[in-house]
This record gives sequence, structure tokens and C-alpha cells, in this order.
Amino acid sequence: MTATMLDEETIERVKREIYEALRGVDDPELGVNLVDLGLIYGIQLTPEGFVTIRMTLTTPGCPMHESLADGVGAALAHIPELTGGEIELVWEPRWTPERLTPEGRRLLGLA
Repeated sequence: MTATMLDEETIERVKREIYEALRGVDDPELGVNLVDLGLIYGIQLTPEGFVTIRMTLTTPGCPMHESLADGVGAALAHIPELTGGEIELVWEPRWTPERLTPEGRRLLGLA
């Protein structure tokens, strides 16, 4: 049995679904989602349905790494096209408040 390969249009749709799902994962210390905090640096999705999420944390020693990773996994579990995935934790470029979206700034009271 061969798996169904995702076409380019489906890949783009699923990537949008992934971003929307990640908006449901809040940083427990700040109460703002990963997307609006600017922690998501990129999403790659293969035609086989394997997703790689490039992300960072607000600080290198963030104690919430495991909790956030669990939240990401739970948020993506309902997307049927995904066959597996990984989080690539990166530190460059370093996160700064400039990465906040306008909504993130509003949620933190900075706008």
C-alpha cells in the first residue's frame, strides 16, 4: 500500500492549517500563542506529510520547552494529512520583541 502524496496546493493549505493550529498553543508564562509571539520561524511540509517546524524560545534556558513541544504535538494531531513531524529548535536569529506580531503586541499590552 502506498501513501498518498500531497500536491503543492494541498501542502500550502495544510501549512496554513498548521499555522492556525499553532495559534492555539500559548506560552504558559506570557499567555500569548507561539505565532503571535514570533517564535515560529518556518514550517516545511513534505509531499509525504512530514512536517518540520523551525522555532525558537524567548530565552535559551526557557523551562517551558517540553510543555510547548507537547502543546505543538497536540495542536497538530487533528490534521489528517500529517504523517509525522519534528520541532527544530533554533537560536539564530535570536528572538527579540520585534518578532511579535501586532496582535502579540496588543495581547501583551505593548500596542
